[in-house]
Amino acid sequence: MQKNQIDPVTGLDYPDPDVIRVEDTYYMISTAMHFFPGGEILRSYDLCHWEHMSYVYDRLDSTPAQRLLGDQNIYGKGMWAASLRYHKGIFYVCFAANDTGKTYLYQSKDIEGPWRKGYIDGFYHDGSLLFDEDGRVYIASGNTQISVVELKSDLSGPLEGGLNRVVVNDDGNPQLGYEGAHFYKINGRYYLFLIHSLRDRWRRVQACFASDSLEGEFTGGDVLNDDIGYCGQGVAQGGIVDTPCGQWYAMLFQDRGAVGRIPILLPVTWEDHYPVFGRKGTSAVEFTVKSTRPEHRYTLLVQSDDFRVSQSEMQSKRKYGSYGLKSCWQFNHEPDLAHVFHDHALGIWRLENGKVCGNLTQAANTITQRMFFPKCSAEITVDGSGLKDGDHAGMCALQEYYAMAAVTKQDRKFYLVMSGVEDVDGCKKNEITYECIALDSAVVKIRLEVDFTNGKDEAVFFYSLGTKGAGRIWRQIGIRKKLRFTLGHFAGCRFGLFSYATMQTGGKAGFCDFIRQVFL
Repeated sequence: MQKNQIDPVTGLDYPDPDVIRVEDTYYMISTAMHFFPGGEILRSYDLCHWEHMSYVYDRLDSTPAQRLLGDQNIYGKGMWAASLRYHKGIFYVCFAANDTGKTYLYQSKDIEGPWRKGYIDGFYHDGSLLFDEDGRVYIASGNTQISVVELKSDLSGPLEGGLNRVVVNDDGNPQLGYEGAHFYKINGRYYLFLIHSLRDRWRRVQACFASDSLEGEFTGGDVLNDDIGYCGQGVAQGGIVDTPCGQWYAMLFQDRGAVGRIPILLPVTWEDHYPVFGRKGTSAVEFTVKSTRPEHRYTLLVQSDDFRVSQSEMQSKRKYGSYGLKSCWQFNHEPDLAHVFHDHALGIWRLENGKVCGNLTQAANTITQRMFFPKCSAEITVDGSGLKDGDHAGMCALQEYYAMAAVTKQDRKFYLVMSGVEDVDGCKKNEITYECIALDSAVVKIRLEVDFTNGKDEAVFFYSLGTKGAGRIWRQIGIRKKLRFTLGHFAGCRFGLFSYATMQTGGKAGFCDFIRQVFL
């Protein structure tokens, strides 16, 4: 197909991508952060269209922070920058988790799993695996200083007496030094693809260093310094992959504000055994990507959901994950399934408030879907009749500076509130309520519209009572809330369905008829 590179590949937050090809099929993995199940692997036959394939894990180590116990959480931590490899019939996924300080290694004979969990002794920031032809295995990793370490044959840790050396460094960079390693051996040469920032200002830049041997000098430099015409945001960090007919492409990402970090596809050519990205290190306007299966029809990565699931459908773990939801849903942190109820026949998703917490970000069992660039919306019907005083249940734009519309119960009366987190006088304050409306019924339909165009990053809520179908009347509630991408959560904004208690446990809320739209 013809591909205009300026358009993002997915329009969704899939940062730090790593891509491989196995025969005629491409697979991609990205950073999962604090969302569960995690380690999502996507599948494609043309590098442009992608669909869900599998999750590597449902849980990691079930620490108190991963489970949102008390005031603990793993926002901005969790799983970062996974390395995906296929070697001698085995798929490997390697990543470090910044909350546990561990490096995880998952293995499977089938991309759909099951995946066997293990560890690599040590902490390898943005690690990238390389299986050499001589049977040796290496991992490249680090920040500012990039090291290559030889591993034991079982990948359990560094090989005693094996290679362990710094090959590239970016000491003194006042912005971001080299990281995001992607390590390859191509036609007998070793290549390290890295990201860093320009030294005089913040801007992502892609670099490449190469050597004829692992003991020799790695030489190179920046290979892509371009924002593809979008808000000065550089395109960098990711892997390269070849097609069955010998063409090469890079899958990188670009910051797109509050929606997150979106994959960008670029052609790669070679001059004197060195990669050239796009057109002489700038973005290419148009290029051709040939599909290996042009007849294939892709399943959407984000979807509406009536929450109805048949027993036969439940058997497909690829479509319905181990938690019984469509695979497009992920929990914010590890779920507490004792307080989750799914009526598959009636199409109702129910949450029971099993903990008391201060705000939305500590709410257990919030389910999320990625938002779409440049514009998207979602609707949900919320039944708050089972709430207790102090409870909140509704839909949110989930990030550190979140926005939400929720049914709440106060003094045995129901209200609809629109709230969010703001900075006031230079300090981040607690949640602010912008509008509160008294309700005659605890059943409300909520609509959330978001606009990420050119950094606009705004969310606005609407609600509807009573009338159904074409005659439905929508009324705005609250303000147009500015959204932000922050390092506090380090993840793109998502639609979230939530229920939480501020005073007492035991309250319940029901959700049905989730409808989402995208606008190009």
